[in-house]
Amino acid sequence: MEYKNMPDVWTEFYEKAFKHLRKSLNLNISDNDIEKSEKILRSFNPKVNYREIDLPPEKIFKEATAHWDCSIPLNEMINSFFLSVDLVPYIYPDTLTVLEKLKKKYRIAALTDVASGMPDEMHRKYCAELMPYFDFYVSSITCGYRKPNPKGLEDIADHFGIAAHEIIVVGDEEKDIIAAKRFGCESVLVDRKNKHSDYDGLIVKDLNGFAELLMPDIEQ
Repeated sequence: MEYKNMPDVWTEFYEKAFKHLRKSLNLNISDNDIEKSEKILRSFNPKVNYREIDLPPEKIFKEATAHWDCSIPLNEMINSFFLSVDLVPYIYPDTLTVLEKLKKKYRIAALTDVASGMPDEMHRKYCAELMPYFDFYVSSITCGYRKPNPKGLEDIADHFGIAAHEIIVVGDEEKDIIAAKRFGCESVLVDRKNKHSDYDGLIVKDLNGFAELLMPDIEQ
């Protein structure tokens, strides 16, 4: 899945989201306050300032709004902030079909990096249609680290009581493949948008392509 019409880095939405927050919660904060908050939030964005350790949304927004003169609960501010971005989840047409086939013979885990500052429970709601197919769910918030750190894969292996070589990581970003290599897993890159034509590992165009790689173990 992906969020429709969203760039790789969400920083361009920060100003709009903070202004929405000010209006919706009737906060007495200035444009300068918002500009400062925007810069602080940018500093936490891992695609702006690389980091593998993930941080709780409350810590991020507490620092980003510490200079505000208000007593609104952090959770309320965080929810208002992200609701203003109008996120629209899009599940690719092949996703549910392939997951349904895989679930008949394999255990499936999800490992996802949550957008910086977003609560894990909010992210889970956006991908609620996928959740029933997962035997285990790990996010950067629940494990404390973002990919390519392999901590999430360690948690998955521990949960199922299996070794790294028994896991196949299916991802659509370079960091997914690096995390797999660090942990010693096999990996398959899903390149739906033909961004990785020079990749020399296992690569498919969609999840149907991944299912075909498992043939004859899985019925098409």
